[in-house]
Amino acid sequence: MDAGDQRSSLHPDAAVFVISVAAELAGMHPQTLRQYDRLGLVSPSRASGRGRRYSPRNVVMLREVQRLSQEEGVNLAGIKRILELEDQVNALQSRVEELSAELTRVYDALQRSRRVFAAGPAGDVVAVERGQRPQRPARPAPTFGPSGALVVWRPPPR
Repeated sequence: MDAGDQRSSLHPDAAVFVISVAAELAGMHPQTLRQYDRLGLVSPSRASGRGRRYSPRNVVMLREVQRLSQEEGVNLAGIKRILELEDQVNALQSRVEELSAELTRVYDALQRSRRVFAAGPAGDVVAVERGQRPQRPARPAPTFGPSGALVVWRPPPR
């Protein structure tokens, strides 16, 4: 396994690189990394002896700072503001995702708990599914009298 394979398996926030290694990975001088840390552009973790420890995410940020400075001509104050705004956008996007998920959960729970009531066959109140009607009782079979004959009644003519 070469160093590239080992770096790709690291967690992006694992603070593992000393300043000389991070500077080499970012293609910068270690003094530049110290300056960026002082300015708050890229702030690495600190080891117990106060030595800086850079994560793979820090190295990516260092490369982005270098790109903005060299290719886009943005000054360091502008780069700091861009990075702050990107962090704010990322935080807001995460919050929107959280709120959307919560809204979906609440909406689903509301749909499950929403019930419809109707008058049942005996005049009582019954819960029914949305879009459904209460079940009607089966009608009893018509009776034809004791002899089983059908009798038709007609009113007398006037």
